Amino acid sequence: MRGTVARALWSVVWVALGSAAALGSAAALGGAAAMAGESGGTASLRARPPEREVIYFMLPDRFENGDPSNDRGGLAGDRLRTGFDPASKGFYNGGDLAGLISRLDYIQGLGATAIWLGPIYKNKPVQGGAGEESAGYHGYWITDFTTVDPHFGTEADLRRLIDALRVRGMKIYLDIITNHTADVIAYRECPTSDCAYRPRADYPYSRRGGLNGVPINEGFAGDGPRHQTAANFAKLTRPDFAYTPVVPRGEEKIKVPAWLNDPIWYHNRGNTTFSGESNDMGDFVGLDDLMTENPRVVQGFIDIFGGWIDRFGVDGFRIDTAKHVNEEFWRAFTPAMIERAKQRGIPNFHIFGEVYTDSPADVSLLARYTRSAGLPTVLDFAFAAAVRETVAGGAGTEVLARLFADDVLYEGGTATALRSPTFISNHDFGRFAHLVFKKNPAVTRDEALQRVKLAHAMLLTLRGVPTLYSGDEQGFVGQGGDQSARQPLFASQVDEYRAQPILGTNATHAQSHFNADHPLYALIARLSKLRTQHPALHAGRQETRRYTEGKPGIFAVSRFDPMDGREYVIAFNTSAAPIVSAVQVETNSLEFTALDGNCESRASAPGSLKMSLPAFGFAVCAARSAK
Repeated sequence: MRGTVARALWSVVWVALGSAAALGSAAALGGAAAMAGESGGTASLRARPPEREVIYFMLPDRFENGDPSNDRGGLAGDRLRTGFDPASKGFYNGGDLAGLISRLDYIQGLGATAIWLGPIYKNKPVQGGAGEESAGYHGYWITDFTTVDPHFGTEADLRRLIDALRVRGMKIYLDIITNHTADVIAYRECPTSDCAYRPRADYPYSRRGGLNGVPINEGFAGDGPRHQTAANFAKLTRPDFAYTPVVPRGEEKIKVPAWLNDPIWYHNRGNTTFSGESNDMGDFVGLDDLMTENPRVVQGFIDIFGGWIDRFGVDGFRIDTAKHVNEEFWRAFTPAMIERAKQRGIPNFHIFGEVYTDSPADVSLLARYTRSAGLPTVLDFAFAAAVRETVAGGAGTEVLARLFADDVLYEGGTATALRSPTFISNHDFGRFAHLVFKKNPAVTRDEALQRVKLAHAMLLTLRGVPTLYSGDEQGFVGQGGDQSARQPLFASQVDEYRAQPILGTNATHAQSHFNADHPLYALIARLSKLRTQHPALHAGRQETRRYTEGKPGIFAVSRFDPMDGREYVIAFNTSAAPIVSAVQVETNSLEFTALDGNCESRASAPGSLKMSLPAFGFAVCAARSAK
């Protein structure tokens, strides 16, 4: 009862205030609401395991602009100094934490129970060579790991956001980066940051600038797992083994904490090729790649991100570029974060790493990071690829069957797969709707919308933690990955965005998009509610029942209530024609209720249920009892 009143009060307050100028006066109320939530709502959400959540992910710059006074981050000058240009997709467009707070009703109405917030730490406003500049609007070019970027607001704004989420019973996951910082360090040999990777064999730590160079770092035994000790790394005193690092004048103290300003803590080997040893040790297009093998760097990041847990009581971390950090780092960092969270009273701290793959068959890569690197879960890129191939493309649904059969490869097996975040779109490779058009150039908008709906139905009813990408619920399409998939929900001034189509509406990106009546928003809200109400759909064991070989068609699974064993049959049709198919069920599942879509009320025979699905349709059927 208290939570209901508090939520209503919070909504009234924000509608009444309505402006950034009122944020300060709302602080006291926000703090009081959070204190009330700590005794009820917060304790309840802390008890929820990760698989109970529905995650909503956004880049704060591309969600809502609640305070135009912070658009330039407190900086003066043109866009190359402030990073702000609302007409450019590669610069700050104006979204902030105040805007996010003002739209929490919209997010909660979608059925989301947790927000994954894109990086909010202070970034280098602009970087890149002449004519190739862009801004750190996305948050991945950090200079100060300890505070909020002023383009997004203040730490007080972050506290108000967390207070508001607690009142609503919602969690917050922060996006964190340990692989690199902003591009500050230059190399004397190639000052434009376009530096080829120099391997350890050709440029060992023991020589300056190559095999024929002057001996340096005497006694340093290398960076291998057996040598990652403080005593060994104390002998690494020269960072110029491959390139000669140079910090530009005026940027010698730009990074926080201060220890990050010393080039000795970085690999300094040039740009990654995304293969071989450069995968862990190379710079991302010039971004300063940290030497995460060094115990000082490990402890430094334990202190940094442990501090965010201590100060703000966040509920989890999404780890950027986890694939590009050595596994020993994660085996030290992860348990330290989990222990820090437990000390803060957060027993279900959710950590999920980004381990990129574009293959639905590459579960072994993802699983490796749960086994040898010790990450609790990883983002399920293989799920995204499988849905892309079967729903956007024309692959047979055996691709999905193979994906789920490989759940046993994860450390912890199917239990780990159950709490691994699944998704179909993201801010890097693009939106699912774009992939539909890319794979089917002649597809109609109506069919594209049906395919996107089907993909979301899979996301919200199959195993894993569904992760929604901001804007998908409004039918955003985009034109590719990266900047072309990062449209704001507020009215855009970017010409490319304004020219992009949107599914399910006649609106354009020149308008604001917070429409709760959009057909995708309505579908997601309906299925999110279903998922939350039925434990089988968020915590239940999943068993594949039927699939097609080499062509679109049916994919069916059963999920089982973890308490009473009640069976739920979920079936999808990835083809453009209606299908009728028998699906195997438990012999004691004889009567069914339709939770979504059309379901036969009785089994055709003990062990068989007839499913009738329209083109790109789906159904969720619950057995009436588990006798």
